[in-house]
Amino acid sequence: MTVKRLLLDCDPGLDDALAILLAHGDPDLELVAVTTVGGNVVLENTTRNALELREYLGFPDVPVASGAAGPLVRETKNAAEVHGVGGIGDVILPKAALPLDARGAVELIVETLRDAPGEIHLVATGPMTNIALALRAEPRVAEWAASFTIMGGSFTRGNTTPAAEFNIYADPEAAAEVFAADWQVVMVGLDLTLQALVTDTVKGRMLALGPLGRDLVVPLATFWNDPQDPDWGGQAVHDVCAVAYLARPDLFTSVPARVEVETAGEWTAGMTVTDFRSSIPNALVPVRLDVPGFWDYVLGVYARVAASRES
Repeated sequence: MTVKRLLLDCDPGLDDALAILLAHGDPDLELVAVTTVGGNVVLENTTRNALELREYLGFPDVPVASGAAGPLVRETKNAAEVHGVGGIGDVILPKAALPLDARGAVELIVETLRDAPGEIHLVATGPMTNIALALRAEPRVAEWAASFTIMGGSFTRGNTTPAAEFNIYADPEAAAEVFAADWQVVMVGLDLTLQALVTDTVKGRMLALGPLGRDLVVPLATFWNDPQDPDWGGQAVHDVCAVAYLARPDLFTSVPARVEVETAGEWTAGMTVTDFRSSIPNALVPVRLDVPGFWDYVLGVYARVAASRES
């Protein structure tokens, strides 16, 4: 299998941290850069988390660059009530010693894709602000990316408002620009990611990973519990699904669609209006997940990282 090279734009974030672990640990993926954006928590904390995860997990040569603190035009919002003020729940990692890349996120995205056109897969698991700014700076980013996958949106209902998923709601104008660019967006949205729940059985398998499972994976994967959901079945690992799609698209059933982002609606801002009947699709939307296969894959990668840390 050909190794896929990956640039991850993210806002760590509980599930972003788990996505970073997957991107780092899968031997069929090569994490070439990480860029951060304000989203789940403020930019200072998402960036700190990315830097600390880089050293804790052991990929010191991968550049980390900081990007947009807030959306293109709207008031900044975050989801600290879900992720904790620091962004990674109760997890405390050793302070990072290695610095940020001297370039900003937009510059790093543009240069990385420009220098290896058609070779780098772009995955975004936070608000789309950095991606929109990169497209404004250099529209050929859409041409240079080998593929573009997001965690964001939904084709039914939202999780931040009845209409909108958080990553799109946080910067709908940026998301609209991104969907309008000259590429196919793989939209790994809520309808898919809510199939990837950390049930008690999955938690038990995570604990079996040893110190990595006990100290990092389980605390990240079980921090959030929705008190308003009487049918709560476990925390969803939303962003992990986007990285998993890149590595294992065979685990997903996907359907072409036309996706437009609502920016003007009083009650529907951030809604991803999804038309599966359109004759001019701009997106590929995963709709069904092979749940057992997904967890076998993800936990297999995590087990590989755990074993390497103990050897």
